[in-house]
Amino acid sequence: MSDHLTRARGHDRIVLSGLEFFGYHGVYEEEGRLGARFIVDVELTLALTAADSIKETVDYGRVYRLVESAVTGPRYRLIEALANHIVQLVLAEEVLVDAVCVRVHKPHAPLPGVFRDVYVEVTRERRATHGLSGRLA
Repeated sequence: MSDHLTRARGHDRIVLSGLEFFGYHGVYEEEGRLGARFIVDVELTLALTAADSIKETVDYGRVYRLVESAVTGPRYRLIEALANHIVQLVLAEEVLVDAVCVRVHKPHAPLPGVFRDVYVEVTRERRATHGLSGRLA
């Protein structure tokens, strides 16, 4: 198969699910002072090949570190903004990724009732076409 066919816009996925970090995000001052646990899911859409080489795919250890740095880094008041930041980081760093979906869960959000989870989901696609090299043109 030619490079052009193997690197067509992908519908394959790599999923990192349930990444847990401690961070200081939230609207209320107590959240910025005390911190909380955040859980992140990342779904990467790309064209996977049969090659058995890390150079031909996404290094999900690197993606994990991007998410970790975002969640444990500077404070965001809204998890919507945090999720958007993670999406932008992944698209900037991972050239083989055609689209990314990030869910940021805040299971201990300060809500006046019983609930299992609160999360936001942000999905973005790369707006470019693939060249013959497999890299974005």
